[in-house]
Amino acid sequence: MTGEERLRHHAETAYPYRIFQAGSRVRCIIGLGHSNSIAIEGDTSLILIDCLDSDKRAERLKKLLAEQTGKPVKTIIYTHGHPDHRGGSGAFRDTVEEIIMSSPRKPVLKYYDRLNDILNKRTARQFGYGLTDEECITQGIGIREGHAVGDGVYNFLPPTTYFTKDEEELVIDGVRLKLVSAVGETDDQLFVWLPEEEILCCGDNYYACWPNLYAIRGSQYRDIAAWIDSLTAIMSYRPKILLPGHTLPVCGEEEIQTTLGNFRDAIQSILFQTLDCMNQGMDMLETVEHVKLPEKYRDLPYLQEFYGTISWTVKGIYAGYVGWFDGNPVHLDPVPESEFSREILGLIGDASAVKARIRELYRAGNYQMGLELCELLEKDGHDVKELKKEGLTSIAKTVTSANARHYYLACAKELE
Repeated sequence: MTGEERLRHHAETAYPYRIFQAGSRVRCIIGLGHSNSIAIEGDTSLILIDCLDSDKRAERLKKLLAEQTGKPVKTIIYTHGHPDHRGGSGAFRDTVEEIIMSSPRKPVLKYYDRLNDILNKRTARQFGYGLTDEECITQGIGIREGHAVGDGVYNFLPPTTYFTKDEEELVIDGVRLKLVSAVGETDDQLFVWLPEEEILCCGDNYYACWPNLYAIRGSQYRDIAAWIDSLTAIMSYRPKILLPGHTLPVCGEEEIQTTLGNFRDAIQSILFQTLDCMNQGMDMLETVEHVKLPEKYRDLPYLQEFYGTISWTVKGIYAGYVGWFDGNPVHLDPVPESEFSREILGLIGDASAVKARIRELYRAGNYQMGLELCELLEKDGHDVKELKKEGLTSIAKTVTSANARHYYLACAKELE
């Protein structure tokens, strides 16, 4: 299958709408929103772990839970602060009494809000907010967010209780549970352990595809070593049922141990390979070329690149550990790209020859090289808008990562 076909098949199979009954009092609602929501029945009320991505979808969840249990939601636990897990919380404002969320284990960089304009733009590109359903296909780990398709808006309720410990055992309305800090995709991530049911709700530190170890929308470094430690901690509880923040549950102690073990070890392999290449003096692109997912992991369905990618992970690790400089003195103070482009085009002598070569590359399916030559012409002031749009649209069809597809197509549309 082409990248586009594989992504479409993933969208049809990875998060079908269903209510997964885990024991007598735990329900995991999948496919009603972009993320999953988990409802736990207490003696007189419901504990809700995450609450979908929009108010309209959460209203449907509220009605569903009322019909099935007859109990109101009085406690909400956010596994982390991403809006697709909190955006529907406003639907429960008439009954909820406590909202628990972990505090970040390290502070956000000061003045990060000065980047809001560009980060919001990149976020819209990554998630394909401006694309049609046909163009978007999927947001990779769930159906499209409600606000992107006219199905409600974000409606947040702030936390009333901040979880600041490494772990804490609680009893809420007759339900014994344990909250555990688990830094990974976010610094405020936690997981919820239900000891009597042997169920673990792991948030976004596991879902069934290669994770966003680096997000192309732009974010602070995600500590991959800490993420690996969190996966080890999750495994140590040896749950019988694993309920992730996206995609389908994993059932059976051995199946969970195997799945999480492979997931963790594959990520650790990429981390260690990257650090080893860096230690040998390789620059970032050389490192990307050398680091490969070990063969035993390559065909596992829950490690496919439908969301994050291996190459983005390698680049994120590289920048996270040593910053922008790769050790090559030629790269310390390069000439401006426009000046470099003029020099190269001066040697070629004819911009039309470069355009002809771009078309040859496109016909051969080498869209990346063609796009890089478009950049060469663009930096020298040549109009290559249509050529670049063609390359971006074409390369989008070849990738499996929903995030990559969205970014290519969104940037192509911006050229119109």
